[in-house]
Amino acid sequence: MSGGIAMERASALIRKDPETLGISSRAISDFIDAVHESKLELHSFMLLRHCAVAAEGWWAPYAPEFRHALYSLTKSFTSTGIGLAVQEGRLSLDDQVISFFPDDQPSDVSENLAAMRIRHLLTMSTGHSSDVVDGFRLGESGLVRAFLELPVEHVPGTHFVYNTPASCMLSAIVTKVTGQTLADYLKPRLLDPLGIDADWELTAEGISNGGYGLSIRTEDIAKFGQLYLNKGVWQGRRLLPEEWVSQATSKQVSNGNSDTSDWMQGYGYQFWMCRYGAFRGDGMFGQYCVVMPSQDAVVAITANVTDMQAVLNLVWKHLLPAMGDRPLPEDREARETLTQKLSSLAIQPPVTRTSSPIVSDVSGKRFSVKGTDRDLIWDIVVTFSQDKCVVGLDRGKEHYDLECGLGYWLRSETNLPGRRLAKPEPVKIAASAGWSDDSTLLIAIRPIETPSVQTVALRFDGDSLTVETRKPR
Repeated sequence: MSGGIAMERASALIRKDPETLGISSRAISDFIDAVHESKLELHSFMLLRHCAVAAEGWWAPYAPEFRHALYSLTKSFTSTGIGLAVQEGRLSLDDQVISFFPDDQPSDVSENLAAMRIRHLLTMSTGHSSDVVDGFRLGESGLVRAFLELPVEHVPGTHFVYNTPASCMLSAIVTKVTGQTLADYLKPRLLDPLGIDADWELTAEGISNGGYGLSIRTEDIAKFGQLYLNKGVWQGRRLLPEEWVSQATSKQVSNGNSDTSDWMQGYGYQFWMCRYGAFRGDGMFGQYCVVMPSQDAVVAITANVTDMQAVLNLVWKHLLPAMGDRPLPEDREARETLTQKLSSLAIQPPVTRTSSPIVSDVSGKRFSVKGTDRDLIWDIVVTFSQDKCVVGLDRGKEHYDLECGLGYWLRSETNLPGRRLAKPEPVKIAASAGWSDDSTLLIAIRPIETPSVQTVALRFDGDSLTVETRKPR
């Protein structure tokens, strides 16, 4: 057994029946049903109470062993790195941002830029009038300089604006004071003790992308939430200062006032305040780490949704009121129903028709297709077998194979280039193919460590083939 596996198992969460933890199995089932009725695409769900897992499920083709891109939930981990650096005396929250980057300062430092402190980066109160992510691309070199050159219209600390580059600046500051990437700095201090095997993207400058670059498993999200619920203690060992946890998860700035929105309850240090006394880290398309101190509970969710408030509304409606002060009587029937429901979760392929009259005519036949660049020609060969098809793509010396289950999700890896797919190493995917009509093969591709899905339609017409790529999400 490798050290990584041993570490992971040693820090795995325990499992208990919901009723033992004071939660109704029927209420959890109702939550799952409500998710489906609302047509919300969840990829995973985990509910912790009293440091134990009460319920967990993954919608196939997603599975417990796969990491999932966190997007802006990354920011809460970035904040944690700052908290640890403060504890070690490497910086203070009142340090000037420009003081760390003397070589990247603009020639004319404005009064507001000079007044910007680390705490303003943490609280999204840098003084910018809008999200400066539109001002430059995070993947380009010179991120720090680009950030410092942007106009700072307001006095820092007086104006809340969600600001992803500010989180990247926090990561850059950690690297500046430690000589390590944020990922490397957190590994012995946070990630290893929690048993988290992380994938953290780097910017062109070699900095961990502190705004949205982290990918971890659902259970790892839950453990992170449990650490904050425990006020910085994990399995009897203090990893974070209690004072930091308290400050990070308390309202530091106002961002509005609403009885219905969980995005207008205040903001901490890269944590959102929620209704009902909860707090959370979250990321685009529905990545959540929701901590409910009054209920001693954590909810971890990965998803591909556009209405993120709708997911939280279901948590408040079904899960929060289902948590009692003491264990509940055994409800074997409800528990068995819930167990069956959680074990059979699945996202259905878009098309399940597995055959067409033209299969024998097109299988193994080579088609030439022009790409978006007029000089780009792809040779495409689709080969059908009993339960799958393989799409082969050739361009000069380049060759790629895409394996698809016919009417079901088939997991594999690909280095097929494309938006949200291209990475230096093979990408884990699940792909399904089916006939939407006699001449159209519909292929759905899910990079299963991201929320994304891409659909491609292959339309066969005699000796010609038309490829239509639908906008990925």
